[in-house]
Amino acid sequence: MAEPSQRDVDQLLVERVQRGDKHAYELLVIKYQRRINRLVARLVHDAAEVEDVTQEAFIKAYRALGQFRGESAFYTWLYRIAINTAKNYLAALGRRAPTLTVADAEEAETFDDAAQLRDMNTPESLLMSKEVGATVNRAMDALPEELRLAIQLREIEGMSYEDIALAMDCPIGTVRSRIFRAREAIAAELRPLLGTTGDKRW
Repeated sequence: MAEPSQRDVDQLLVERVQRGDKHAYELLVIKYQRRINRLVARLVHDAAEVEDVTQEAFIKAYRALGQFRGESAFYTWLYRIAINTAKNYLAALGRRAPTLTVADAEEAETFDDAAQLRDMNTPESLLMSKEVGATVNRAMDALPEELRLAIQLREIEGMSYEDIALAMDCPIGTVRSRIFRAREAIAAELRPLLGTTGDKRW
């Protein structure tokens, strides 16, 4: 018999929560707390605030779980709640990130250097690896909110474009465009470090 997928396991836990099993929700919190924490930290930079927003997102998700029907994966639904909770929190403090215009989605289709981003943690030396990591983190932190979230969900959380579109509540073309622009911005920061030029990305 085939192993159940993560989505199947999550769905079983969700159904147990919906039947009143609070322990099942604790298991979901344990499973996703670090990932949600990391996601929120890309938007909210104060560590204490990150904890508060993460906790609030899980509380909101728990209260809304009765309406969850499994049309999307549980983590996609949870990410969407976490993103909205963080955005609402920033808006309440008057710290909303600037909104973006949508770039041409077609050019995003032609960008094929995603593997390069994933392979950056295997350079010749540990020192270089640390420099690259620090540069990538700085570049990601400097990105506008929508780009930062899109690249985080794709490269760090490993989500599909479809799931990111659901989590960010936008068309898939917009997701592709945001990820393309985020990769370009990160690549631009890395060029001096890796000794490459604009016409030769890496």
